[in-house]
Amino acid sequence: MTEATISAPKPRFLTLETTLILIGIVLLILAPFHFYPVFLMKVLCFALFACAFNLLLGYAGILSFGHAAFFGGAAYFTAHSVKEWGFSPELGILTGVAGAAILGLVIGFLAIRRQGIYSTMITLAMAQMFAFFCLQASFTHGEDGIQGVPRGHLFGFIDLEQPLNMYFFVLAVFLAGMFIIWRIINSPFGMILKSVRENENRAISLGYSVARYKLAAFVMSAALTGLAGGLKAIVFQFATLTDVSWQMSGEVVLMTLLGGIGTLVGPIFGAALISTLENYLATSEFPVTVVTGIIFMVCVLVFRRGIIGELYASRLGKKLESKSES
Repeated sequence: MTEATISAPKPRFLTLETTLILIGIVLLILAPFHFYPVFLMKVLCFALFACAFNLLLGYAGILSFGHAAFFGGAAYFTAHSVKEWGFSPELGILTGVAGAAILGLVIGFLAIRRQGIYSTMITLAMAQMFAFFCLQASFTHGEDGIQGVPRGHLFGFIDLEQPLNMYFFVLAVFLAGMFIIWRIINSPFGMILKSVRENENRAISLGYSVARYKLAAFVMSAALTGLAGGLKAIVFQFATLTDVSWQMSGEVVLMTLLGGIGTLVGPIFGAALISTLENYLATSEFPVTVVTGIIFMVCVLVFRRGIIGELYASRLGKKLESKSES
């Protein structure tokens, strides 16, 4: 046995983030028996939306103000294909994912040709153009949206009209989406994305085609956002202009910043926090936007890395990390 073998560090089987994920999965399995399933499904849809956005911002360093186009576009594509063409729910969601990926290819191709604020403004402008298209197109039914979308039967025999069946289907899709994101960011492709985010010129000097990696990340993020949007259309059985509005793009940015950019758990926490505030303050006289604005200002001033990001960087987080590794 060589000295190198003896001194090799022990593999890290369980990190703090992995522990949080495992606890979260257990809680999500038990949650529908104690909380309103439709609310939980809304949280899961927006959590997947935020994680898909974080894949682009947190790991590729590209800020997009146009992700509502992928989210709402997939919702429209899914709703139309299921209601008008008679697609099954799983095929309708895949149609939404494909449509969002194509939109991501077009918008991403234009956006990555510029950097910084110019790239961000291109995504916003293209998303607003798509929102105007949705307002004028006949298949979207304008301001009325597509309503009465049937949930149907998953794989032909699982009745999604049953709340628990629908919830566990949403949970399965959410976990599948999260696994895809985890696999991307922990692959060699993800390592290259991080290097592009940290120092793009250095990545170019090493021979990487930065534009191709950026475009690939954009399309992947758009497709996963489309997965969330298509799922949302099936859950709530409608697709409206709200899904493609610029406010939706701003909301997902807020969710990601609150939770923590560049973390796997952060956007999920941010989405859960914002969705909970919207749900429980909807009937109060105090505006929800004021509350979220105050929370955002506090996070900017106190939690610069986001709530989960600050937890990881804190003494408590480091102590929990060391305990989970031991």
